[in-house]
Amino acid sequence: MKRRNFLQKAALGTVGITALGATASPGLSAPKRETIEEPTTSPSLPVVIATWDVKGATKKAWQSLQEGSSALDAVIAGCGVEEANAEGQSVGIGGLPDREGRVTLDACVMNEKGDYGAVLCMQNIMHPIAVAKKVMEDTPHVILAGIGAEEFAVSQGFKRENLLTEQSKIAWENWKKTAQYKPIINIENHDTIGMLAVDKNGIISGGCTTSGLAYKMAGRVGDSAIVGSGLFVDNEIGAATATGLGEEVLKTVGSYLIVELMRQGKSPQQACEQAILRIIEKTPNFEDFQVGYIAVNKKGETGAYSIHEGFVTTTYQDEKNTAITPDFYNKK
Repeated sequence: MKRRNFLQKAALGTVGITALGATASPGLSAPKRETIEEPTTSPSLPVVIATWDVKGATKKAWQSLQEGSSALDAVIAGCGVEEANAEGQSVGIGGLPDREGRVTLDACVMNEKGDYGAVLCMQNIMHPIAVAKKVMEDTPHVILAGIGAEEFAVSQGFKRENLLTEQSKIAWENWKKTAQYKPIINIENHDTIGMLAVDKNGIISGGCTTSGLAYKMAGRVGDSAIVGSGLFVDNEIGAATATGLGEEVLKTVGSYLIVELMRQGKSPQQACEQAILRIIEKTPNFEDFQVGYIAVNKKGETGAYSIHEGFVTTTYQDEKNTAITPDFYNKK
């Protein structure tokens, strides 16, 4: 059943629903702290921004926008580059497995209408972000998980394939020699590609795709596929996405927080900084893990911030495809 038909039928039987105002509550204000200066150059559209040094992915998304694709389709095309990159060992094929040796993938997408689709713990399908879009558009649901997500993908024409490459298998077998699990900052914490795109008309969409933490417990799901945590888009305001230790992002609903801070008047940079500060304020052992955020607003202004150095973002804007290392908390 198509989502639109399902929702139309459901709406006919719905009564007594009261719409609440969208005013942000005072509780969303993060700790006060001086932030870095605003950008001195004027932003331009379209713009694509992604977590980590993924110039091939941002270039593909930019080209898709130039060819007339929607912002969402551009994101899916861009993230698909990394999902097919077996050498990257981050997302899709070649992703590092759980402690049982299984590559399990999470992904989500969100468009300018606020529609959302996701897959969790899906195996044997290289492009989970494209499956997430199918969930959003062609089912009455927003999340499919496990074998159900895999079977749905196959029914939509996606092929099953072994995602555990020889390189990742060797890394897993070496890990088993000690079987000690401790996420390593900027190594096991960067298995996520989050991407945001704004087209020339200011239409915003985003996506996030991951193989999750390397050698995680079987069945573990992080923030990447959870709306409001790993990704959030509000076409009136902007969008944000996260990378790093998903458990910490989930506890503060970080991407939603950033968008709401932008709604209150913060720049993308200020909002990313305050979202990181929210984690630090609530988590005494923040030195032991990495979290990084990126954000973009309706005007094409971008922001990025992280707990530790080493976090890299890639932005395609003004015909420039550049990877930068954002500022980070401990340097402050």
